[in-house]
Amino acid sequence: MNVSDAAPTRGFRYYDMLVAGMVAVLLCSNLIGPAKVCTFTLPLLGAITFGAGNLFFPISYIFGDVLTEVYGYARARRAIWAGFGAMLFATAMSQAIIRMPASPLEPFNAQLQPALELVFGNTWRIALASLVAYWIGDFANSFVLAKLKLLTRGRWLWTRTIGSTVVGQAVDSLTFYPIAFIGIWESQTIVKVIAFNWLMKVTVEVLFTPLTYAVVGFLKRHEGVDTFDEGTRFTPFSLKDEGQLRRYG
Repeated sequence: MNVSDAAPTRGFRYYDMLVAGMVAVLLCSNLIGPAKVCTFTLPLLGAITFGAGNLFFPISYIFGDVLTEVYGYARARRAIWAGFGAMLFATAMSQAIIRMPASPLEPFNAQLQPALELVFGNTWRIALASLVAYWIGDFANSFVLAKLKLLTRGRWLWTRTIGSTVVGQAVDSLTFYPIAFIGIWESQTIVKVIAFNWLMKVTVEVLFTPLTYAVVGFLKRHEGVDTFDEGTRFTPFSLKDEGQLRRYG
């Protein structure tokens, strides 16, 4: 492999598609999933109950892992900010639409308005918790993965994807549930929910590890890069492309 610095303006074939996929999963899991609570009965474990959004939210972390591993922390940072902006806009848009006066001339509004308030009318605490937890958790995930890649010299990808998810999802859950529900739920309930959701999200990451390997390998071959963040400033408050690119070939 030849090592060289890449120009900040270097274009990538699949980067934009990955960012779009990450944002789409993030919005769907935060806007659609939280409205429904699911219960499954599993062998040995019995009945387990969780918010439907938690089943798909970890996929956004897999996108974050792939972006950091292939394109580096700086470009993953841009994707995280794109997701944060999309969540902020979706939250503002949903609140604005709910509060707009419904026309009494349309009979369907009598059914639609309560449904919109039920599904999208999250309290300010839940909306704030989602935004803060996503921002902190995703940056923690990307930072840990980038640092572990340097530490392992690019070997043992599974240690980075799983290790970063263990940290990122822990930070996410430890941030979201206290902000959203402290003083509403019992403390024991919050602790149990945090522990279960963290375990479930990490399990999803583990199960998707073979797919992550395949996607990362495909992207590195076709994009011609493997990013090591040796020259990156790990501040979240920047949109600059930084770091060194290790080219294949």
